[in-house]
Amino acid sequence: MKKRISKLQAELKEKELDALLINTPENRRYMTGFTGTAGTVLVSQEEAILITDFRYTQQAKKQAPDYRVVEFKGSKLDKINELLKEVKIDTLGFEATYENYNTYLNYKEKLDVSLKATENIVKKIRMIKNSDEIEKIKKAVELADDAFTMIRDFLKVGVVEREVALELEFFMKKAGATDNAFDFIVASGERSALPHGVASDKQIAVGDFVTMDFGCVYDGYHSDMTRTVVVGEEATPKQKEIYEIVLRAQLEAIKGIKAGIKGSEVDKIARDIIAQAGYKDYFGHGLGHCVGLEIHEGPRLSPKDDTVLEAGMVVTVEPGIYLPNWGGVRIEDIVVVTEDGCQILTESSKELLIIDN
Repeated sequence: MKKRISKLQAELKEKELDALLINTPENRRYMTGFTGTAGTVLVSQEEAILITDFRYTQQAKKQAPDYRVVEFKGSKLDKINELLKEVKIDTLGFEATYENYNTYLNYKEKLDVSLKATENIVKKIRMIKNSDEIEKIKKAVELADDAFTMIRDFLKVGVVEREVALELEFFMKKAGATDNAFDFIVASGERSALPHGVASDKQIAVGDFVTMDFGCVYDGYHSDMTRTVVVGEEATPKQKEIYEIVLRAQLEAIKGIKAGIKGSEVDKIARDIIAQAGYKDYFGHGLGHCVGLEIHEGPRLSPKDDTVLEAGMVVTVEPGIYLPNWGGVRIEDIVVVTEDGCQILTESSKELLIIDN
């Protein structure tokens, strides 16, 4: 954690902040290694302090050895104010994208410092994953890959979408996942045209496209994958056409990923292929997003994000075509950006699978 503390201290110096108060759970965990659900981090140029209550004091000391662990009794803000005076803080940054207005008013009333709103200081540091973080993401991806292999034997005509989601969840948690990465999308038939079609009570019918977007959390880190299959009978010519366009867009976008390219440029590779095929208006979301301690992190592969990709970023690549009253296709992998390309972590087949159990 010492490297992370040093990086943050350099950012604070650049932004002319004496210290930063961190309450965002993912940022707290990233900066300290502490996995408890209650705690505040105070990092200055001189000290790194983790403030928590009696429930977590011993855990904090074990998990955050690079921090001075301070236990508070009564008002946490009183303890923070005491520490700010002790460390001689004049200008304190707080996480404006996380704290609500009432919290800000409490800070203003009870903390004897000049407050300065900050945005995404720690999140920007989190963009580049180290080898340990990538290994945890790899494990989460592996669990999702294994779940997809399992679910292929479970899928059949008549199965309810919610049952598919439950089977995926149970399998990954039994195999070591601590949580779902998000509410799973299992959308069949016409519902597969819904990019966020959370699993419903609909039964899978003969010839349905079934889009499954799912992932899990392993040791704090997320996976995210999507596969679309056909259930019950051979795919129709139109189903094959749409699937092949999406697959080609995804593969070409992956080929274009490397350090130095903008997220918007990668998005354009896939978007142009879909547009040239005549489906420009049916791909309405961005191509992908970074993944880590949160399921959606920055930067994004999006027409609106000109962030330059760097080695160590972990991003999803998930183009789709969604035709109302017909159905849709999305294919999604997770990749790690490298200096001259990328490493694909998701290993599940991307051929159009016909499930006829």
